[in-house]
Amino acid sequence: MSELNTAEFEPLSLQNWDQLMELFGEKGACGGCWCMYWRLTHRDFQASKGKRNEQLFQDLVMHKKPLGIIAFIDQKPVGWCSISPRSDLVRLSTSRLLKPVDETPVWSITCLFIDKQYRRRGLSSRLIRAACENVKRYGATVVEAYPIIPKKDKVPDVFAWVGFASAFEKAGFEVIDQRSETRVVMRFKLS
Repeated sequence: MSELNTAEFEPLSLQNWDQLMELFGEKGACGGCWCMYWRLTHRDFQASKGKRNEQLFQDLVMHKKPLGIIAFIDQKPVGWCSISPRSDLVRLSTSRLLKPVDETPVWSITCLFIDKQYRRRGLSSRLIRAACENVKRYGATVVEAYPIIPKKDKVPDVFAWVGFASAFEKAGFEVIDQRSETRVVMRFKLS
């Protein structure tokens, strides 16, 4: 049995905050982001990079905001999927490329972060599905994502943080709009 088959998934909470910090490391997953990129205006995000973003993100956890889900293998944190109501994600509302497709209230997956040891092994699709299943309890009916379609076989990891369209397709998402050669809007309807 592959170790990926033993993966367990937990929503982010104060109880597993330290495990997320372990997974993200000192750089907050990528360049001091701490999964705040979509939650702040460009100016506020730039001013908060690093410790301030970490504090802002932890404050959201303390207020029990639904923010995402962590993947664990043998109790080790190995993956993260950010999922929140689109209405909580300020930067999406100002993006020309990712403006709303229609009036449907959606939850948005905006970030995937997988431990280097577990990348390119199929964990992303399982994490995406677990995140979708988790938000049902908040009344979510549609989940949207904004992954990339790589132009080359090898994409630097730093550019893959929104995920690959192929991983979302494997998780059951369908393309509903393509606004550039390398970026799509995909949706998954929860039953």
